[in-house]
Amino acid sequence: MVRWWWFGPSATNQDIDRDIEQIRKAGFGGVEVQAVYPQIPDGGLPGLRNYSYLSPTFLDALGHAGRKARAEGLRIDVTGGSGWPFGGPHIGVDQAAAEIRMAKIAVPSGQTAVRLPALGPGEKIVAVKIGGSAKTQMERIADFDATSGSVLQLPSVEAGREVLVFVAGRTGQQVKRPAVGAEGYVLDHMSKEAVSQHLKVAIQPLLTAFQDQLPPDAIFSDSLEAYGSSWTDDLPEEFRRRRGYDLLDHVEVLFTDAPKGVDVRFDWARTLAELVDERYLSAIQSWASANGTRFRAQVYGIPPVSLSSASRVALPEGEGEDWRSFTSTRWATSGAHLYDKPVVSSEVWTWLHSPSWAATPLDLKMEADRHFLQGVNQLVGHGWPLSPNEAGNPGWSLYAAAALNQHNPWSISMPDVTRYLQRLSHLLRQGSPDNSVAIYLPIEDSYADMRPAHASANDAMPKHVSAALVGAVLDAGYGFDFVDAEAVSSKRMKHKLLILPPISRIDPNAYAAISRWVEDGGKLVVIGDLPQSAGGLQEGKARGSVLALSRKLARQHAFSKIGIEALGTQLPLLAPRDLHLAKSDSSVGFIRRATSEGSFVLIVNSSNQPVSNAVILRDGQTGAQWWDPMTASRWSAGTGSIPIALAPYESRVLFLPKTLEQLPPASALVRSTVLRSDWSLEFDGRGRKPAAPGSWTDTPALQHYSGVGSYRFMIDADVRPNRCFSLDFGETIPRAAVKEARHLAAVDAPVREAARVKVNGQNVGSVWAPPYRIDVSKALKTGPNEIEVEVGNSALNNLSGQTQPDRRLLNLRYGERFAPQDTELIVPQPSGLMKPVQLVEGTAGGGVCGAEIAGTPSAGHP
Repeated sequence: MVRWWWFGPSATNQDIDRDIEQIRKAGFGGVEVQAVYPQIPDGGLPGLRNYSYLSPTFLDALGHAGRKARAEGLRIDVTGGSGWPFGGPHIGVDQAAAEIRMAKIAVPSGQTAVRLPALGPGEKIVAVKIGGSAKTQMERIADFDATSGSVLQLPSVEAGREVLVFVAGRTGQQVKRPAVGAEGYVLDHMSKEAVSQHLKVAIQPLLTAFQDQLPPDAIFSDSLEAYGSSWTDDLPEEFRRRRGYDLLDHVEVLFTDAPKGVDVRFDWARTLAELVDERYLSAIQSWASANGTRFRAQVYGIPPVSLSSASRVALPEGEGEDWRSFTSTRWATSGAHLYDKPVVSSEVWTWLHSPSWAATPLDLKMEADRHFLQGVNQLVGHGWPLSPNEAGNPGWSLYAAAALNQHNPWSISMPDVTRYLQRLSHLLRQGSPDNSVAIYLPIEDSYADMRPAHASANDAMPKHVSAALVGAVLDAGYGFDFVDAEAVSSKRMKHKLLILPPISRIDPNAYAAISRWVEDGGKLVVIGDLPQSAGGLQEGKARGSVLALSRKLARQHAFSKIGIEALGTQLPLLAPRDLHLAKSDSSVGFIRRATSEGSFVLIVNSSNQPVSNAVILRDGQTGAQWWDPMTASRWSAGTGSIPIALAPYESRVLFLPKTLEQLPPASALVRSTVLRSDWSLEFDGRGRKPAAPGSWTDTPALQHYSGVGSYRFMIDADVRPNRCFSLDFGETIPRAAVKEARHLAAVDAPVREAARVKVNGQNVGSVWAPPYRIDVSKALKTGPNEIEVEVGNSALNNLSGQTQPDRRLLNLRYGERFAPQDTELIVPQPSGLMKPVQLVEGTAGGGVCGAEIAGTPSAGHP
């Protein structure tokens, strides 16, 4: 599905109908409506008006979108607010995201009074302390005037002192990228009143738009980006109730490195996380269930939550494409796997190949595959900008994401792109996850290290779970999930191996569960030393329990101590690999699932270089099959050591069935012939002869042309039984990676950017990703054949010939709500067919016709 941006909002029913019909034709399964910032002031285009968010006009438009989407067979989700995070004009300053801050006041020798800090609305002084300095023992002053700017009287002493004033304040953060009428403070995610207010005033009205139809399929919450959020009004009371002591007696250690500070910070951080779970996640999930819908949420960010917080929502969602390091995507999928949530989504294509309109179909595949490798099985694509016809071509787009609508000329291939994504999304929902390894997240250590300026558990994880550790586990041949204390304590871990990264503090209940798991046959791997501490300030018994368990595990030799660099050789001695490659290759990713009919492994070449390797099957495994998710074809893979050749960014599925099935072998190359016949190239029906491989932007008049160019040529074919035929458009050329660049497919492709192929007037599909080959066997006939190749290029070419909009009046009217990104990169892109086309003849079989060419750097030449 796609995030569908309504700018303004200013969407009309005509705009809505047009977009939904095009979204369906493009092959997307649904939309998520998100109202965001205006693109133009009222009257800037004929008839355009930005109406207020949640106004009757907006709700009428949303209801119309719901009816139209369902009529077209699409799912519809709605963001539970405009922009992100949740908030808006209904959130008063007393319900806005809260912080704790410390002000230092130096008191010279003999001074007997200081003026306390001025306070903003909704703020109060919760504690005042005095002492030699913040690093020494501080005395709490019980009696003080908490009025803004009041004077604090002090006894006279000869030594200089320091007064620390602790203010429960407001971050002041405003909702990011709001629509007109949605401006306001970000809410306090730990406040019952604030969340209740948002449900009542902002989310409940969204349901009224669906009163004559089914509710939206889900209400969506973006990531928790409430920067600086570290407090809530009743935190002292909740802290005392949960932790058994007064936080304000020790509040200075949230900011300092004083003794016992780690224990207090641990208690403070886990209290924040509990409040987010209870008052935000669980509250909205309960509301959603009561109202016939579901809660889809990105459960990470600020304020802190744990990995197991995913259990509080129906549909957890992730974000982040780096499959070889800690990401919020793997955080989300791990939570879904542990808590038996069959569908887990991810936000994809944010900041992809910036600027907007630069992303290509291959870019989409490259990033989507990296999310699939982390266990995602539903993609929420960024995104589809609703742009009125009056806005021209290419029209409006979001500043930070791919633009996927019909203004992209390469969208002629979108049905085939989405078909590929649908096949893998469907496949990855079958059966259950089959990862052998669990990696324990040291969330306890992150809580102990946490500070008010950045109260996030997941943001701290890369410090504890390094990319080197993640990469070593993957390269050793194991899929993995992250686990945390709650999941382990509740016996959610079904893995064969558990890795403890360097960790000093662990939950005692989780540690006891790990000990029992080891006694039942689980294999424990320790990177570094066993934990030596636990709990908060008043939990000495927990620390004793952890120390005792560490001594017991050491005494019983119940774990393997292995350095990260040795995991590749040592882990296979403890458990069979999930995927055994003949040669370790960090560019090859995989994800494994088990079903009642057998196991399957999605294998992806994540790099811009071809891969040649072999999969070594476990003893006794026979009848393996290859599945091609691009074409849905299947063929026999064999037994033992199975060769695999993948072109750059190519993917394939290895199926290991429980019941043998006879399948054809892979197609083998017979011959290939470069097609040297005269070509014609036309635009909008105007013929241009002759045409040769190369970019049409080399012609000055076409430099800024974005659209479709139609190549036509004739070929003679000798169609025989037991043969297949395909058109090969050439190899990719690896492109040097640019460290500062947004993520993209780093190749120069032979087709820029996608081609739709017709043979004798019959559509045979499109070519948009390596190995840039398409089977034409069913349409080819003996004798002369007319080939038409329609190539859609990038919208950047058209955009590069336009001047950038003047947003001065827009910003004066609404404030600067966004800034276009990477506009210096808006330049004409190569367009068309870059290389000679070959006719490949192969033996009839499975896979790519004449497969020897695929994935090899030198094949494909006559």
